[in-house]
Amino acid sequence: MEAAAIGARLASSVVAPLIKRLFVADGPGAGLVDKPLRVSKLVSFKGEKRALSDEDLHKIAEELVNRAAQSTGVKERLPAYEQRAVAHAVADSLRSLGYIDMDDVQAVQLGHLALSRHLRSQSPSATLGLSSDAVTLHASVLDTACLHILQFFTQRSTFVARTLIEHSRRIEELSLKIDSLIARTPSPADGPFEERYAEYIASKHGKLTIFGLDLSEAPENWPLDAAYLSLDAAGGRTHDLPALLPADHILAGRDRVLLRGVAGSGKTTLVQWLAVSTARKALDERLLYLYGLVPFVLPLRTLTRGGAKLPTPDGFLAAVDCPIANLQPTGWFDRVLRSKRGLILIDGIDEIPESERQEARRWLQELVSAYPNNRWLVTSRPSAVRQDWLVGDDFAELDLAPMSRENVAEFIKRWHKAAGIGDRYATDLLQSVRDKQDLGRLATNPLMCALICALHQDRRGYLPDGRKEVYDAALSMLLSRRDRERGIYKPGTIRIGEEHHIQLIQKLAYWMIRNGRSEMDRADAIELLEHALPAMPKIADQGTAEEIYHHLLIRSGLLREPSAGSMDFIHRTFQDYLGAKAAVEGLDFDFLIAHAHLDQWEDVIRMSVAHARTMERTRLLTGLIERGDTSEKDSRRLHLLAAACLEHATELNPDVRTEVEQRAAALIPPRSADQARALADVGPVVLDLLPGPQGLSEDEAYFTVLSATRLATDAAISVLAQYRDLSDLRVRSELARVWSRFECDRFAEEVIAHLGEEDLYFCVSTAQELHALRRFGGRSRIRITGTITPEEFQTSCDRSRLTHLWVEAESGATWEWLAYFPNLSTITFDSPLASIDVSSLKKVRSLRTIRLSEESVFVGSEALPPSTKIVRACLTTT
Repeated sequence: MEAAAIGARLASSVVAPLIKRLFVADGPGAGLVDKPLRVSKLVSFKGEKRALSDEDLHKIAEELVNRAAQSTGVKERLPAYEQRAVAHAVADSLRSLGYIDMDDVQAVQLGHLALSRHLRSQSPSATLGLSSDAVTLHASVLDTACLHILQFFTQRSTFVARTLIEHSRRIEELSLKIDSLIARTPSPADGPFEERYAEYIASKHGKLTIFGLDLSEAPENWPLDAAYLSLDAAGGRTHDLPALLPADHILAGRDRVLLRGVAGSGKTTLVQWLAVSTARKALDERLLYLYGLVPFVLPLRTLTRGGAKLPTPDGFLAAVDCPIANLQPTGWFDRVLRSKRGLILIDGIDEIPESERQEARRWLQELVSAYPNNRWLVTSRPSAVRQDWLVGDDFAELDLAPMSRENVAEFIKRWHKAAGIGDRYATDLLQSVRDKQDLGRLATNPLMCALICALHQDRRGYLPDGRKEVYDAALSMLLSRRDRERGIYKPGTIRIGEEHHIQLIQKLAYWMIRNGRSEMDRADAIELLEHALPAMPKIADQGTAEEIYHHLLIRSGLLREPSAGSMDFIHRTFQDYLGAKAAVEGLDFDFLIAHAHLDQWEDVIRMSVAHARTMERTRLLTGLIERGDTSEKDSRRLHLLAAACLEHATELNPDVRTEVEQRAAALIPPRSADQARALADVGPVVLDLLPGPQGLSEDEAYFTVLSATRLATDAAISVLAQYRDLSDLRVRSELARVWSRFECDRFAEEVIAHLGEEDLYFCVSTAQELHALRRFGGRSRIRITGTITPEEFQTSCDRSRLTHLWVEAESGATWEWLAYFPNLSTITFDSPLASIDVSSLKKVRSLRTIRLSEESVFVGSEALPPSTKIVRACLTTT
């Protein structure tokens, strides 16, 4: 039994009238009293104004205990005599109010939990001999009672409101939050099932398969809480300013989000993290918004497997093969969603055929209409759905940002630690990623980082340069060396060489691509192998199709069975890569060109160009150009795709290359966020095509900058430097925001040093960036986006220039050190759900404005000078 659950179900309407009876009412003239009063003078069960007998006190305690026991279902577990004993213990603890040496002001400052502990400590023998459930019930009832006791104090006319107004406000907010949590507490009938369901979610989604770790002595699965790396999501469209926020916080201030991210960017891992964090209820302050919610993880590739219809809520668990689906209480899903407790995580719009997405959208709209006040997250690759696809349904659209240099460094360190490999390999790899631009450009998402880590370790420091070479090396490592190095092969077992392995698996991959699936039935996979094996007699002689399938599943490291009766690839990237190889070997170029307008085929087309020979590349790219020239609807998409393929065309007819570049140049400058994203997907070649700002509208200039900043290569710096003198705040904010993606000093000299300062917060993530700013005379507005200690900030920041500071505050942090900056007038705390004590700012004499997010709780403002304003604002943009 959880303590929080008991307290949460004691509503204010029940507790407040009972608590009021414990204290004397204000008499005439009481409002003139301006000093705090001893709590012992306020109680109504002792002293001259005694109005409450011992029997009355016991009745109040019994009522509180009885209500708590009934509402949480503990009544069925505790025998009657123990409930009576808990009521006696609560009465004894409340009686201690008449003897504590504390006034009402001190009690409010102490806080309700500390006051509850203090009262319990005054009568330690009250709970002797009680069971653990009874002791928990006693503590929880007293916690709730103390919350309302303090609220009662703050509402009395004699309370010194002018000095404790913020404490009063905080108590009031806590009281409201207690009431709001009632709706998030399951009914007694649903509680046992939800506990079991939470255990299932935590177990199923609580581990990650980190690529390459299974080649070392490390376990194949890595605990999610050790592996999870918090990435950023970028918001903002058209006329909004760009903003970064932690990806696991995207549902804190909004109920509906469509999150886009490229293959391997961490979308599914984020879904797992949110689900497991919610199920375990071990939430830090950033994730408190998830408290009491029930997660539903719905991978669309699984829901639509075998052409199945998308499920209604009562079929969510069965559709994902949850083994306890048939145990859910009747009407449970409806009670969860009607009480606004649902966390619906719909993963992979891009993993169903494009022809089915409109139906998926209608399904989602019907769900949202029926149960609107829950939290909804939908993920997709960027090109799978158009911009504003769900905006009409009040979904915010955000993008997973590429990994920053700090993210990459942290991932590499964690990978090597999990693999049990010495720091030397991690240090060498970090240096290589920073020194080699091609390699650094590949390491922008968790999947590619893991591939690079595994290859670096496997090849003792040697790394291939291009994306195709990385995939080839990874496949070789998995298919031909994995079993041999782990000593798997034994006499009599199935042995399949690398080439045959690839031939078999790529047939599965191409079938899935042609049929628009990211999962296939196990029976279909075996049947496909049956048709392929007669052409491979050496393999066919070693076993049946089912035995060969089982071998591929267990030994290849590329396939898995996410649920009984289904098969998929460990990552969609490998499916696309091998499917492209099968298409090229089958000379399916016309088929590829005919499907090139479909987003599910984009990576397949690119990899096909990489696999193809010179003449075959010419045929593919010429076909894309010609089809784009004649297709008004898909012209832009096909021409940009052809340009994106140039990165993989190691040898190509110069005339064809020129034709492709000319078509791409006609689509520049971009005029929307989608177009900017599509251009960035073309790769570094687009940098030579991007124009300078002359003659561009403000929107065109902004989206051109957006394209270039998404290419995290230092070659983009010279392009971005052309835009450094523009006055548009969107452009300047974007340039300041992406500093950490580039080489620090060069970007500072060529871009940051020239940005106009008006209304612009300069983002700094390291002390090195602060030092660079100081070399250029410092800046008045600074936003800290990384881990910088107060000492580093004081040492590196220009002391006299700083007037505005934007920080991410954690509960318990103190801010006396800001007194070092004599001209600091405004500080912004960007920390939703954090409890911020602003009293430590009293020494910052220059401070005039404190800005906080609308969700933050703050205390201590009574210590600030009257001239200091506290402003609540939406802090989603810069």
